[in-house]
Amino acid sequence: MSLFGDGLEAAVQKAFTRPAPKSAPAQMRYLVKQLKGTKAVAQMLRISQRTVERYVKGQIKKPRPDLAVRMEREVKKRWQPQVRARARQKAATTGGIVIDTRARMGYTAPIGSTDESRIRHLTIALPPQHAARLFDAQEAGASDARLQDIAAEALKEVYFQDSGSRAGSLEEVRFTDIEHLEFDL
Repeated sequence: MSLFGDGLEAAVQKAFTRPAPKSAPAQMRYLVKQLKGTKAVAQMLRISQRTVERYVKGQIKKPRPDLAVRMEREVKKRWQPQVRARARQKAATTGGIVIDTRARMGYTAPIGSTDESRIRHLTIALPPQHAARLFDAQEAGASDARLQDIAAEALKEVYFQDSGSRAGSLEEVRFTDIEHLEFDL
């Protein structure tokens, strides 16, 4: 499970103007249309081409749980690409992104610092340049650890250094024990 990647994806999905197909046959028909054939869908979902055809015809209506999860993930990944792109563009240029997290956070600083790692609940509006970095890294296939590092760097600048006004000698901010994480555009 990709906590930061899934969180960014969920934030973008809030911008959808129509709900994605819910029933298994409707999801399968959508995937067949998007991938232009039952063979490509079968390979992607790791099922037989005949099974895909039976879903499309409505002969099978209830997939097994693991297949249902894969189908839903693949549909949402492809659903409303223009709306998705517009939401990302707006966040990266004008709107920014809000991060709401409850996690153990601390930072590395010179000896004598009193700000040890502790549980913090932060809801911070990150400026557009940080949203752009997160989305660009996600598009490039960055790992969840890399997305976490980018979010920590953004929190370092915006929260811990107060957008540069407390620029001291803060070296690194890190997340551990994440209890809650949510992004909003």
